[in-house]
Amino acid sequence: MINVQNLHFAYRKKPVFTGLDLQLQSGHIYGLLGKNGTGKSTLLRNMAGLLFPDTGSIDVLGFQPKHRKPAFLQEVFMVAEEFHLPNVPLKQYVKYQSPFYPRFSNEQFSKYMQEFEIPADSRLQDMSYGQKKKVLISFGLACNASVLLMDEPTNGLDIMSKSQFRKVMAGALDENKCMVISTHQVKDLESLIDRITIIDEGRILFDQTIDAISRKLQFSVSFDPEEVKNAIYSEASLRGHSVIMKNETDEESKLDLELLYKAIILNREQVQKAFAA
Repeated sequence: MINVQNLHFAYRKKPVFTGLDLQLQSGHIYGLLGKNGTGKSTLLRNMAGLLFPDTGSIDVLGFQPKHRKPAFLQEVFMVAEEFHLPNVPLKQYVKYQSPFYPRFSNEQFSKYMQEFEIPADSRLQDMSYGQKKKVLISFGLACNASVLLMDEPTNGLDIMSKSQFRKVMAGALDENKCMVISTHQVKDLESLIDRITIIDEGRILFDQTIDAISRKLQFSVSFDPEEVKNAIYSEASLRGHSVIMKNETDEESKLDLELLYKAIILNREQVQKAFAA
């Protein structure tokens, strides 16, 4: 569904990507993880046709995003981290924006807004940043576009709203959609995504499905000094040491995404060895 090949991109000669390759398929929610400033937003904007590659190619649904053809635009929706919504009543916003998306569902939009506890008669200018983000997320999901790109969607959401976000997202995926969520708040996506791609300094450090991670790695708490010493990655906690070990059993391990992220950033070679075996 999305094919990125040999992507090169720079801001005023400051390189962001130098030869990035990435393939994304339908039927998945991808977690695009990484520290701030590593290129996550830039990659999403290239996919959406808001930025253009210097060299290399991006194919989204058979289109080159940079051409921004109407048939492409109606199939892609992006929830940006920074956005502007007009100072109009919510109903008016939906009335004038929804015709651009042929599969937009007013019924779904109303359902998502109820889930987020936002009244249908609200005015955008009276909303907080977090409420506006909920509107944009709800609208993006109701568009039923084939590709949904989200840049730091949980920023500005409180704890209850993040839980609502995960519930809404999990119910919106189907085999014809590809959803890409960029974030540095890895805990927010732990129970939602089914594939993890980690970017650092404009390159892909890690790209694996949740199933593969659970089969290859074991996440646990250990009080055994020898086990801690031999762990792929460990860190002290009040309960002992949180560790990542190579999974030597046939049982899948419960993922600790935050611990895995730290391990890949700080001890990537050891993690890669576990997947190479």
